[in-house]
Amino acid sequence: MPNKLTTDDVRAMIRDVFEAQMPFHQLIGLEIPSYGHNTIELKIAMKPELVGNIMHGILHGGVTATMLDVAGGMIVFSQVLENMDELTQESVISRLQNLGTIDLRVDYLRPGRGKEFTATATVIRAGNKVAVARMELHNELGDHIAFGTGTYMVG
Repeated sequence: MPNKLTTDDVRAMIRDVFEAQMPFHQLIGLEIPSYGHNTIELKIAMKPELVGNIMHGILHGGVTATMLDVAGGMIVFSQVLENMDELTQESVISRLQNLGTIDLRVDYLRPGRGKEFTATATVIRAGNKVAVARMELHNELGDHIAFGTGTYMVG
């Protein structure tokens, strides 16, 4: 009989995958200080490798989009966990393999200036096959750098 997991166990597994096992996330220095039922927080520290505009030293737009996309995907998957009947490693891996971004819209509100950036997300709608999230990126001063809307395949 497969070992049953709690949602906290599964979130810890997923946090490890996204934070410690994905090479690109390691490259940009992605950290996940908070990941719960209705909460996700991702952080990166600014470093020279993340600059997109060398004249102004601002965060690359692709890093901004990545942070928003990861936050959105992780928060909708957290919602999926709440609706699963049985949480086993096999069932979670099966569902996680189906997770994918269908559409991502990013609105860049101001240049990505700062020393640290934080992405957060909330679920707008979660269905059996598709979920939608809204994400935000702020710097350490609380400046709203960008927001996004993501549509994800979840089933």
